[in-house]
Amino acid sequence: MSPRSRAVKTPRRPADVDDAPEGERSAAGRLLRRMGLQPRKGLGQHFLVSPGVLERIADAGDVGPDDTVVEIGPGLGALTEVLARKAGKVVALELDDELAEALKGVFADQPHVSIHHGDAMKTDIATLVPDSKPYKLVANLPYYVATAIVRRFLEADHKPSVIVVTVQREVAQSMSAPEGKTGLLGVATRFYGNPKIVSLVKPGSFYPPPKVTSAVLRIDVHPSPPVQVPSESGFFTLVRAGFSAPRKQLKGVLSHALKAPASEAEGALLTAGVDPTRRAETLTLEEWAALHRAGEAAGWQL
Repeated sequence: MSPRSRAVKTPRRPADVDDAPEGERSAAGRLLRRMGLQPRKGLGQHFLVSPGVLERIADAGDVGPDDTVVEIGPGLGALTEVLARKAGKVVALELDDELAEALKGVFADQPHVSIHHGDAMKTDIATLVPDSKPYKLVANLPYYVATAIVRRFLEADHKPSVIVVTVQREVAQSMSAPEGKTGLLGVATRFYGNPKIVSLVKPGSFYPPPKVTSAVLRIDVHPSPPVQVPSESGFFTLVRAGFSAPRKQLKGVLSHALKAPASEAEGALLTAGVDPTRRAETLTLEEWAALHRAGEAAGWQL
């Protein structure tokens, strides 16, 4: 399966971007034809087939024999095969029922690999990995649902210790943008973990090639959030309000979005140590947390 979304320029090494050899792409096409299948646009299927990129993804997750790895969207099983060589256990969840059945046959002789048919946005994570078992999430995600899947695992009660995903370059840039230049997606990601772009991936590394460049993103998930807030849902209600008009000053934005008097919004910002004329993207995670505490004290309905 594959990647998607937008934001900030990343330094590039020659090894960052490479195409799959033509033979690898042809092999993927032949395999699909042999199975009587076609890539399904509705599921965002762009199968990652470049051996170098596949190895790089597994290496980015420091996958080893003691690890349990959850893979979302194994597709043709190319990444699954690499993970199976390195990990102690691989649990792959595939939305396409025909591919899921085919993969069960492919990995039938590898008992440490289990293939499940299901929707990553609905499947109970506890059915994939018991609550007591640490795990890593490693996946080549469909563009259209990539951020939603990452968010679901970050917000889960049983979070992975590490997330390594291939997503659209702009999404990876938004998630990993530095503090002071962070949008809503970046604030949400940094609340739960420390993100960084590992490498870029050209369209030619996929079959069929997408129209955009992708990126391998690693998130080291925090055992607990790095800032203290009265409630996570209230914190994100405030952050969403702050970014509802990102080009405007926070005093006016919060007053309008939260239906609070301008003087009250200004007072909460000053209490949090934030200049009321600043814009949302300039705030650090700690400043958002301080503003949330000040808003709660002011009686905001968050």
